Amino acid sequence: MRDYDEVIAFLGEWGPFQRLIFFLLSASIIPNGFNGMSVVFLAGTPEHRCRVPAAANLSGAWRNHSIPLRLQDGRQVPHSCRRYRLALLTNFSALGLAPGRDVDLEQLEQESCLDGWEFSQDVYLSTIVTEVRQEEHPLRDHGCADGLQLPAGLLRQLGDVHCVVHHCGHGSDLQLRGGLHTRFIPESPRWLISQRRFREAEEIIQKAAKMNHIAAPAVIFDPVELQELTTLKQEKVFILDLFRTWNIATITIMSLLLWMLTSVGYFALSLSTPNLHGDAYLNTFLSALIEVPAYITAWLLLRALPRRYVIAGVLSVGGGVLLLIQLVPADYHMVSTGLALLGKFGVTSAFSMLYVFTAELYPTLARNTAVGVASTASRVGSVVAPYFVYLGAYNRILPYILMGSLTVLIGILTLFFPESFGMTLPETFEQMQKVKGFTSRKKKGDSKEKEENPKVLITAF
Repeated sequence: MRDYDEVIAFLGEWGPFQRLIFFLLSASIIPNGFNGMSVVFLAGTPEHRCRVPAAANLSGAWRNHSIPLRLQDGRQVPHSCRRYRLALLTNFSALGLAPGRDVDLEQLEQESCLDGWEFSQDVYLSTIVTEVRQEEHPLRDHGCADGLQLPAGLLRQLGDVHCVVHHCGHGSDLQLRGGLHTRFIPESPRWLISQRRFREAEEIIQKAAKMNHIAAPAVIFDPVELQELTTLKQEKVFILDLFRTWNIATITIMSLLLWMLTSVGYFALSLSTPNLHGDAYLNTFLSALIEVPAYITAWLLLRALPRRYVIAGVLSVGGGVLLLIQLVPADYHMVSTGLALLGKFGVTSAFSMLYVFTAELYPTLARNTAVGVASTASRVGSVVAPYFVYLGAYNRILPYILMGSLTVLIGILTLFFPESFGMTLPETFEQMQKVKGFTSRKKKGDSKEKEENPKVLITAF
């Protein structure tokens, strides 16, 4: 009996129909970038200092020296969340004392920003941080270490920083995607066959053949073959089916970790671009630009090399260069920026490969469910990612150490996945491959070894 791929082999692999579908699917997710990364600027935190009320009875000298200085990136800058106690400054000003000459500023008592903040407009004229009213959304002061952070409630209102096609809540994007998918992008014939919608599947294949200027057979699906092609049980697949056996559950759990941790690295690197040295807009542009060669590289690698080795390789390279940032001297800003962009290159390449890799591991009926569940796990990673960025306020290189370590770790874990390159796509759960490194427990009565205690069998990769 011929399988589905043999039945439609007459269409060719990369004709006009396949190219059209590919570019339409690509176009449908372009708005993701605008929605996903706009938060970089909308929620940016400008340089800020404690506000000293205009009504405060201070001389010009004391007003200029009302904020203590701290060392940041090798230079003295005004503290972002502390000021000298205003009552003391008022008394000193009234007595005619001069700051630094008559009063040792380092010995003065300090207080938090009781009257709010003043924000620099050198980079951002206005952001959510500068516009939100303190009485409605109290901003957090964490020991004068990390400046301002958006409150958790406001972050939840902003929503997930990455808007996926199936969960996007923005009307314009939804209309664009809905229009493309319903008008131009047909349903998967393979899926239609699994749902016994044979006539619709054959019509799509006939249209594809016409677009590819290929004469389609009079009968694409032989009735006898059709019965064999639909031997799949017509059962609905639920999330729990992704854990129905030890082997499938292991693949699912590893996939969830792979997607989540890769997402942490991708979004943390994307959101931290304004924190790099130099112009925030240029850094964000370079961070976006590096994704173009990353996607092209991922496409070329997937066409020629085994999936798990490629994904493990790019993750290890991306995580490795992030770990190298800690060795770069603080004043070598260009080197640090280059390494961060190279890390983004590796993580982006891996992230784009996960969609293909995960889809190839699971059978037809569960493929969409598996990719959807894994994508949900990546949303968890994108929610966690901003907190990695916040860690940079305590230590400049700490986020890169954590992201690099997690990325290398998940790259190693990828080596334990089954290999899908050059393999026939599974149609049933029984056809799914085994996890590399061990075999599932054997059932009693299968062989002479069944009477032995179950063991974990170590095999070569």
